[in-house]
Amino acid sequence: MTKEEALDWVANLFEEEVVDISLDTPREDIPAWDSLGTLTLMAGLDEEFSIQLNEDQIADLRNVGDVVALLNGAGS
Repeated sequence: MTKEEALDWVANLFEEEVVDISLDTPREDIPAWDSLGTLTLMAGLDEEFSIQLNEDQIADLRNVGDVVALLNGAGS
């Protein structure tokens, strides 16, 4: 998965314009990345990439770049 594809996936998941996010965008700057958004993220990672995360791993996702790195680390 390219960086652009990963950014597009994250943007679509959180209903953001891809031009409004970057690898450095913190989760606090994405309104939909709240507690429900975190569950949506977990479900999306599991359903689309077979990536299952525990509570500590989810807490470590502090910005868009962390999610992109996770996607790239999974060989997606």
